[in-house]
Amino acid sequence: MSQPATEVAASSVGTVETRYLDLPEPVRLDCGRELHPVRVAYETYGTLSPRRDNVILVCHALSGDAHAAGRSKTPSGESTRDGFGAEGHGKDLGWWDGMIGPGKAFDTDRFFVVSTNLLGGCRGTTGPSSIDPATGEPYGPDFPVITVADMVRTQRAFLDVLGVDRLAAVAGGSLGGMQALQWAVLFPDQVDSIVVIASTHALHPQGVAWNAIARDSILRDPDWQGGRYYGTGRAPDAGMGVGRMVGHITYLSAPALEDKFGRRLQFSDDLRYTITEPEFEVESYLRHQADSFVKRFDANTYLYTSRALTYFDLARQHGGGSLARALDRVSARTLLIAFSSDWLYPPSASQEIEQALRGLGKPVELQVIEAPYGHDCFLLEEARQTPIIRRFLRERLL
Repeated sequence: MSQPATEVAASSVGTVETRYLDLPEPVRLDCGRELHPVRVAYETYGTLSPRRDNVILVCHALSGDAHAAGRSKTPSGESTRDGFGAEGHGKDLGWWDGMIGPGKAFDTDRFFVVSTNLLGGCRGTTGPSSIDPATGEPYGPDFPVITVADMVRTQRAFLDVLGVDRLAAVAGGSLGGMQALQWAVLFPDQVDSIVVIASTHALHPQGVAWNAIARDSILRDPDWQGGRYYGTGRAPDAGMGVGRMVGHITYLSAPALEDKFGRRLQFSDDLRYTITEPEFEVESYLRHQADSFVKRFDANTYLYTSRALTYFDLARQHGGGSLARALDRVSARTLLIAFSSDWLYPPSASQEIEQALRGLGKPVELQVIEAPYGHDCFLLEEARQTPIIRRFLRERLL
């Protein structure tokens, strides 16, 4: 199995700094509550045109953040790219650095690219670990349950402050792709194009089940303490680590694991007859991924974000059970990219979106890339996505 090409261009947006913006008004949430204050962490790349009509909003997946491209001015020492995608990727580089920059898929010579940390996050945007002004303590379990639509409304409010009325495109992979779809449904007259990569209109039951296991592993950790673990010196690292192990398996494919690890032993040429220590390379890999993740991510944010992506269901929320009705008002040109080996967000989900949009006479394109790395292909197969996205965005300018 050949290794993926992740470096698509040498040019970079350079050194960038994450900035923060406090929204002037409360954000009304689907659960019926209002949230205020709300701070949004964000980065920008490229130059905003005088007409403010060249803005691309990039949306991240579950464990990402606002640092999408370039080298961080204040590196944290922990990359938001995990697993196979972290190999050869500098820890201070943005998680989609291979896709954003001069001449890249999201070409900063043409576009002004904006990346925000989503609502509920733990990387600068208001979330469960933020201070609740009513108590002076972290929200913890008192943070309101949020949806993908809430994340998008927060982004809309953020862009209002920047003076951006319309977006040239919204793009993202996985949960980021859900946000792009949600933008096209909620704000159909404000989005020219969407780029939806390795995503879906609703997570399949198997995906819902795997997310339930990951959340349960946190909730059953005694150190979760009902979500009020901040300042106690104990956090549900063990539970979240198990949850992340589960997540990593769902992001990969059986052939990728076979090629990377096989049944190779980690520490010796023969079995050591141990229950508690890893024997195989794949076991050691999963433990390493768990240990790395808990150092940079908040368990409550994982719970809230995981729940938001399982709630996402365009047909139920906007179409009375019909995906076609949910997409009826969409006016954005749509590019769907799926990967043959992705069993968590399978190509069939993208095909359902394509068929619904095509049946409505909407402009839509689906590209299924043959690649062996499972769901993580949206980070690993940057070189193969780049020409597809560049052509699609260039057609907008013609």
